[in-house]
Amino acid sequence: MTNLATTNSASAASVAASTTASSGAGAGNAGSATAMSQANFMQLLMAQLKYQSPTSPADPTQLASEFAQISTVTGINQLNTTVSNIQSGQAASQLAQASALVGKQVTVLGDALVPDASGSATGAFSLDSAAQKAVVTVIGPKGTVAGTERLGPLSAGQQSFTWSGGQAGQDYTYQVSATAADGRAVSVTPYTVYTVNGVTVYGGTQSFNVQGQAATIPVSSIQSVLGASAS
Repeated sequence: MTNLATTNSASAASVAASTTASSGAGAGNAGSATAMSQANFMQLLMAQLKYQSPTSPADPTQLASEFAQISTVTGINQLNTTVSNIQSGQAASQLAQASALVGKQVTVLGDALVPDASGSATGAFSLDSAAQKAVVTVIGPKGTVAGTERLGPLSAGQQSFTWSGGQAGQDYTYQVSATAADGRAVSVTPYTVYTVNGVTVYGGTQSFNVQGQAATIPVSSIQSVLGASAS
């Protein structure tokens, strides 16, 4: 005859192990909760072994299965903790790199000019080939010409200019007309220049708070840093 205490203990231990595996994998609790589940499991297992009947011992296959369950839960929790630590380290590293650009000027595709408090604005553009001359025309908020900058010979690649006739808080755009030595037009790609005031992190993604714009700029939109190569 099967001992009643043995049957109840074996059943309780099996249920406890199953419950531990389910709650550990689903909830992903920290180390204290995992340690308590293991302690409870071992308590029930020892009670099962202590009160089993000599004529009807516990099934060793069932014991092995229960041990495997608790080991799997422990391994998963440790792996999740390791991955979380790695992700946190990467986020901190990325934030540190982005913070290094605070106070610097960065470029994004666009043709806007953003004057500072003194009315000075920096613009940037890229030339497909060398130009003998280039003229920058600044367009004011009402669509009228607000200023002109005449630039001398320029090499191919990124160039920048400064215009000091603006007012902070006003919207300006600009156009660049470049001509090569043989008179042909040179293709121009304009950039908007922003000064980085801070870094925002949301959902693991970094973006910049910039001067003169309420919306943040994703790091992926940055084309270059003035005075340095784009990363």
